[in-house]
Amino acid sequence: MIIVISSRTSLFILCSIVICSVSVLGSEYFYHTCNNNANFTRNSLFKTNLDTAQAILMSDANTSNSGFYSASVGNGSDRVNALVYCRDDVKPDICRSCIKDSINKSREACPSTKEADVWYTECVLRYSNASISNNLDTLPLVYLPNPGNASDMDQFNKVLRDLLDELKGQASQETFASGNESGPGFSTIYGLMQCSPDLSSVPCSNCLDGLMTSIYSCCGGKVGARIYNPSCQLRYETYLFYNETIVEAPPPQLPPTPLPVPPSAAGKDDNRTRTIIIVIVVVIVSLVTLLLILMCIFKRKQKKRTATARLLNDDVEDISSSESLQYEFVTIEVATSYFSDSNKLGQGGFGAVYKGTLQNGQEIAVKRLSRGSNQGQQEFVNEVILVAKLQHRNLVRLLGFCFEGTEKLLIYEFVPNASLDHFIFDSVKRSYLDWERRYKIIGGTARGILYLHEDSRLRIIHRDLKASNVLLDAEMNPKIADFGMARLFNLDETQGVTSRIVGTYGYMAPEYAMYGQFSVKSDVFSFGVLVLEILSGQKNHSFRNGENVEDLASFAWKNWREGTPSNVIDPILRNSSGSIHEMIRCIHIALLCVQENVANRPTMASVVLMLNSFSHTLAVPSEPAFFMRSGIGEEVWSGTDNTNSRVSDKSVNRVNSVKYSINEASLTDPYPR
Repeated sequence: MIIVISSRTSLFILCSIVICSVSVLGSEYFYHTCNNNANFTRNSLFKTNLDTAQAILMSDANTSNSGFYSASVGNGSDRVNALVYCRDDVKPDICRSCIKDSINKSREACPSTKEADVWYTECVLRYSNASISNNLDTLPLVYLPNPGNASDMDQFNKVLRDLLDELKGQASQETFASGNESGPGFSTIYGLMQCSPDLSSVPCSNCLDGLMTSIYSCCGGKVGARIYNPSCQLRYETYLFYNETIVEAPPPQLPPTPLPVPPSAAGKDDNRTRTIIIVIVVVIVSLVTLLLILMCIFKRKQKKRTATARLLNDDVEDISSSESLQYEFVTIEVATSYFSDSNKLGQGGFGAVYKGTLQNGQEIAVKRLSRGSNQGQQEFVNEVILVAKLQHRNLVRLLGFCFEGTEKLLIYEFVPNASLDHFIFDSVKRSYLDWERRYKIIGGTARGILYLHEDSRLRIIHRDLKASNVLLDAEMNPKIADFGMARLFNLDETQGVTSRIVGTYGYMAPEYAMYGQFSVKSDVFSFGVLVLEILSGQKNHSFRNGENVEDLASFAWKNWREGTPSNVIDPILRNSSGSIHEMIRCIHIALLCVQENVANRPTMASVVLMLNSFSHTLAVPSEPAFFMRSGIGEEVWSGTDNTNSRVSDKSVNRVNSVKYSINEASLTDPYPR
C-alpha cells in the first residue's frame, strides 16, 4: 500500500516546516494507518493490555533518554506488542512530548483496531497483536513530496544520490544519519535517514534501499520529500530541518601550546592572575552557599517524606498480612483510564475519588489524595494503618494502596449506590428508602460503630460519622467509610483531648466542639443526629419548620415533649405500611444519643440492644445539646470549618426539663426484627 499526501496538505505541512526550520519546538503530526482486519471492544482484555503497554512506553520515556522504548503485554490473541522511537536529533523533552501525543492520537484515530502505525515528524509509534520487534515491515509506504522543482534536475538528482548513498552506509550501522551536500545553483541539500533501532544492519540497509528507489517514482526532481514506512524513514530538503547541535557534536580540541611571556608583561599577568583567583573564590563561595541552602530545603522536605514512610513502614507487616496489597501506580492509572473525568465519582476535602476496573474485572473506587496536602498525607497514613486492620460487613473494605513519589492512592471496594446523603436528602430518591430499608441502614451503621468501639482489635473513634460517610452497597447495606479523621485508642483508654478540632459541625458532640474532648460517646452523638436525619429526610444543619429556623435535634425534642413525635417522621414513611412504633422508638433512641450530658448517652452496645430488643425499657431523654427555642431572631450556633471555632454560652439556651414518657407497651411490636 502506497499513500500520497495531497498537495494542499503538502503545502500546509511545508509552511509549518519553514516556520520551525531552525530547531524542533514541538511534535508535529504527519500520518497514521489503522488495520481494520482485526478489531477489539472497549472493555476487552486487549484494550486493557494496550493501555498497559502504552503506559509502560510513557513511563520508560519519563525515566530514560534512550529514545527507543518497547513493551509486550498479555498472551495469545490478546497480546499487545508496542514500540516507539524518536529521531536521534530530537531533544528528550520533545521526544517525551511526541510519544504522549502519538499515544493520544492512536486512541483517537484507531480506537478499536488491533494494529496501528502513527507517524510524527519527531517520532514513530507502532502496536500490533503480531510480532513487530526486529522485523522489517515496508508497508504501508507514505510519502510527501515538496511541490518545488529543482532548476537543474539531473545535477540535483546526482548530488542527492551521492548524499543518500553516504547517509545509508552510516545509518545501516548506527540506525541514524544526517548530513548535507552542495547542490546546483549555490543550494545545499540536507538529508536524514533513520531505521527503527531494533533492526540490525542488513534489514536497515534493505529498508532504506526501498525508500531510495521510491524517490524516482514519487518525488523525482522535487527539491524535497519525506518518505516513511513502519521500519524506516528518509527525508531531504534544501533547507536545514534537523538539529545540527545534537547530531554533530564538535570534535575535541587539543589545548593550545602556551607561548613564552615577555618579562615586561609579567606584572600585568600577575595582576590578571590575582583578579581571576578572586573571581573564582567568590564564585565558589557563592555556589557553596547556594548548595547549602538547597540542601537544607531538600532535607526539610525529605524529613517530611521520611516521617510518612516511617509511619507506613512501621505497619508494613500488619498491612501485608491482611488482605490489602500495594498496587503499582501504572496499574491504577490503567484501571481508571488515567484518572479521566468520566470516571470521577466525586471530590472530597482531601482529594478526588475515581471509579476503576482492574484487569481481572473487579470494580474499585480510588481516592487520589491531593499532592502537597499535610492533611491528605495524615489521612493516607490513618486509613492505611487503621482500615487495613478492620474487617466488618458494615465497614467499607480497603483493598490496597499506592505510595509512589508524590502520588498517594487508596483503593477501596466499589460501592455502587454511592452514599446515604444522595438518597435521604433527595426528594425523588428518598421514596426508594422505605422504612424497612431505613431501619436496616440504622441497624447496620450501629453495628459498624459498635465494632470500631468494642469488637475490633483496636478501639477506634471515627470522629466524622455523617450521611455522606455511610456508603450503600447493591443490597442497600450500609458501609461506614472515610477514616482519615479517626483516632486510635488503647483498649483501656476511654477519652482524649485535642487542640485541633476536625469533623463536621452539626454532627459534633458539644464537649468536642467546645473543648476538644472526644470519646466513644462523641460517635454516639453523631449517630443520634444521623438517625434523626434518616427518619425525617431532612438535613440537621439546614432544617426549617415553616418560618422557624431550628436544628433537627431541637425540633425532635420539642415534638417529643409535646407528645407529637410523629411530626418528625418523613411524610413518605408516615403514609407507608412501616411500623410507626418502630419509628417513634428510633426517635426515642436518637434523643438519648444527643443528650448534652456525656454520661447520660448510651454506649453503642446499648444502642444495638435497644434496636434489636423491644422488651428493653428505654430511659427518658433529657434535652439535647445546643437546644434552641424556635423562632427567627434567636441566636443560633453555626460553625464553620475552623479549628479555633468555639461556641459561646449564649448559644446554648436551656429550658426546664419536662418529664415526659410514652407508654412503652404501646410501642411493642408483636413481631420484632
